[in-house]
Amino acid sequence: MAIVKNLGRTLSQLLQSPGCGCQTSIVPVRCIGVSPRQVTSDASFHSVSFSETDHPRVLITEYKLIVPCAFLFRKRFGRNNVILSDIRKPPDDVFYNGPFIYSDILDYKNLCEIVVNNRITWLFHYSALLSAVGEANVPLARAVNITGLHNILDIAAEHSLRLFVPSTIGAFGPTSPRNPAPDLCIQRPRTIYGVSKVHAELMGEYYHYRYGLDFRCLRYPGIISADSQPGGGTTDYAVQIFHDAIKNGKFQCNLKSDTRLPMMYIDDCLKATLDVMEAPAASLSMRTYNISAMSFSPEELVQEVKKHIPELQVTYTVDAVRQAIADSWPMNFDDSNARRDWGWKHDFDLSELVTTMFNILGSDSRVAQIN
Repeated sequence: MAIVKNLGRTLSQLLQSPGCGCQTSIVPVRCIGVSPRQVTSDASFHSVSFSETDHPRVLITEYKLIVPCAFLFRKRFGRNNVILSDIRKPPDDVFYNGPFIYSDILDYKNLCEIVVNNRITWLFHYSALLSAVGEANVPLARAVNITGLHNILDIAAEHSLRLFVPSTIGAFGPTSPRNPAPDLCIQRPRTIYGVSKVHAELMGEYYHYRYGLDFRCLRYPGIISADSQPGGGTTDYAVQIFHDAIKNGKFQCNLKSDTRLPMMYIDDCLKATLDVMEAPAASLSMRTYNISAMSFSPEELVQEVKKHIPELQVTYTVDAVRQAIADSWPMNFDDSNARRDWGWKHDFDLSELVTTMFNILGSDSRVAQIN
């Protein structure tokens, strides 16, 4: 019996010794959602802290939507510090430009492995089905836009990530103020895309206040870029017009000529995204902000395009689904909070946007072809 007591006393001393890595403690556990995933309150060891002079390790979901974002971030943070991901095989220019990995946002374990193995500290979650495409396949949109978001939120909270999730003009509805729409107002969208974005805004803010997640969100207007093809969004006419004007000098618009919506050139969008992510947390009075640059109708855009291609022929064949969506959205955004809190300021107006798009896409080839 004395031997047993001595062994017990020795074991207790060993466990309490600072030289032993087996020191025991009782740590409170935070449960995320209804899943068995758990994270300890001192889980800082899951993520890599970095000083002001170090760069974050960035993961971006859905490379097709935001390839220009990756180029900008790689220039800022280093080529190997920004990882693109998707479930589809990328083209050569994407694959060889920097790190690319397979990632399925519906596969929680796969996402965890990516975050841990690559020591991710910032996560940009762009995977989503857009408005018109989402209405054509609601079950898939619900899975990608909502279930996928839940996985992202849980992983970001568990691994102490700084998380960016874009929202959209589609998060507003027909009962929202339209001219302008403020940051805080009635939303009530009528598309699965819009509903999922309101859900993302509210869940992100909830995780921020409940778990301390560093969640940041911008409501994008229609984004215009020469680097990507239209992807099924209601505002995609503003991208399609440039491709059609250059290709054959004809354009068929699926919205009414006087449908006014807020828009933004991609460079301004990327600048705003980077600015809000780098802003000190103390400067943010909210976690979801409107951002805006300009507002125009299809007819106003057509007139500006005709300054470059005067012979452009335009017809209006209204798509009832897209028109109903556009009519439920704001005509203008009030982004005064973003301008006040973290210094948001746009660079491109309508004239500069159109000139830049033609410079990139090559209006000269079309003009030469006509001549």
